[in-house]
Amino acid sequence: MKRILTLFVLIGLIAGAGVPRIDGQQPQKVAEAPKRIISLVPAVTEMLYAVGVGDRVVGVSSFDHFPPEVERVTRVGALLDPDVERILALRPDLVVVYRSQTDLLAQLGRAQVPAFVYSHAGLADVTATLRQVGSRVGAAQRADGLASEIERRIDAQRKRFAGAGRPKTLIVIGRDAFSLRGIYASGGIGFIHDMLTAAGGDNVFADAKKEAVQATSELILARAPDVILELRGDPVDAATVAKEVRVWDALASVPAVRNKRVHIVADPRTVIPGPRVAEAVEVLAKALHQER
Repeated sequence: MKRILTLFVLIGLIAGAGVPRIDGQQPQKVAEAPKRIISLVPAVTEMLYAVGVGDRVVGVSSFDHFPPEVERVTRVGALLDPDVERILALRPDLVVVYRSQTDLLAQLGRAQVPAFVYSHAGLADVTATLRQVGSRVGAAQRADGLASEIERRIDAQRKRFAGAGRPKTLIVIGRDAFSLRGIYASGGIGFIHDMLTAAGGDNVFADAKKEAVQATSELILARAPDVILELRGDPVDAATVAKEVRVWDALASVPAVRNKRVHIVADPRTVIPGPRVAEAVEVLAKALHQER
């Protein structure tokens, strides 16, 4: 569970809200496209590669694993443990940071290093961020084209499942291994909730206006989801999947359990609000509407 929750810290579930921006409080020149970029945000790292400037990325976070090329890039810590000495040693002319990394921002400011300040929000903000990133690194046209294609694909899914047959869905984003303790679910705000809605599901915690909800067994029984989707960022072998699904048998009266509609979705695309979100919506739609 700690590993899952750490991942969600990284992608911004508890790192703040709003649309990313360039920090206007730091003295910086933003006219020239940066040549040496460090990204502590996996979602933005994916965007940088997607818009064609991956060759300018000289440092990434400990949690970056896509695209495969990032495995060869220097690691500089993450949200909770940025290695400032290593960051500065790489001589970056742009560092992508979370809004909540105030200490790091202050140190970058003193070193006269420009920062792109990222704050996680909803699904629409993913493409807004992509366009901002593209503009900042001199790849605005490519970023705009990619963002438009993402929006087109997501809109196609929305239209496909706009009518009836929208299952009440519990999206689990973390729990203790092989037990129903420490369950955290998607609330009614954020890109995961938005992806579920686009994929044709209704979030059983849509009324909870926050990104993560601590969901007890009693709450889950009361909400009676038709489908339970557990999102995992790391691969899970078939034996582990089967064992984790059986854990839900303790709540046999829940429709999703009774009808064998509990699914482990082990796919990093579903937990990182980057340029693969359209694919993630399609993955969720497939899990939700297997009968189609």
